[in-house]
Amino acid sequence: MKRLFDICFSLGLIIVLLPLAFVVSLWIVFDDFGSPFFVQQRVGLGGKNFGLLKFRSMRKNAESKGQLTVGMKDSRITRSGYFIRKYKIDELPQLVNVFLGEMSVVGPRPEVPKYVLLYNEAQQNVLSIKPGITDFASIEYVRENELLSASSDPEKTYIEEIMPAKLELNLKYLREQSFLTDMKIILQTIKAIL
Repeated sequence: MKRLFDICFSLGLIIVLLPLAFVVSLWIVFDDFGSPFFVQQRVGLGGKNFGLLKFRSMRKNAESKGQLTVGMKDSRITRSGYFIRKYKIDELPQLVNVFLGEMSVVGPRPEVPKYVLLYNEAQQNVLSIKPGITDFASIEYVRENELLSASSDPEKTYIEEIMPAKLELNLKYLREQSFLTDMKIILQTIKAIL
């Protein structure tokens, strides 16, 4: 049932949001010449890597200067990037990942391989289900960039404080997952963004 919901939900939104995606793509291209999309390797179901799609909100080759984004004042973020990040528009291309079966609408947010290597045995259980666009941790840490920007050592703060807390929420989702839980998370995510 979850896969059927994922297909219908993602395909429906892809069709509805196509005009918005076109406008956003043009804005990104004119703002900072290059592809409007960014593909980042993330770890999915069973520890298998996949290419997570996003609208590009940072300057070309920005990832070479670090994978964490430190606040909305990160100099690597483009003008269009500030807006699409604020309203989570940069995440919309992940509907394609959902449609292709690499992700679900709701599930633990996929992490980059570098940080998955730091998971302990219990935390690795989050890899037993498909990652999602949103989850409990996405709602709780909707302002994660602001927390990191306030830190003197953002990566240390992420590894030692934020990532373990998010993984606890991911494990909570594993224990409580159901269709009703997914609907609750989707509604809470919309509320958090708005």
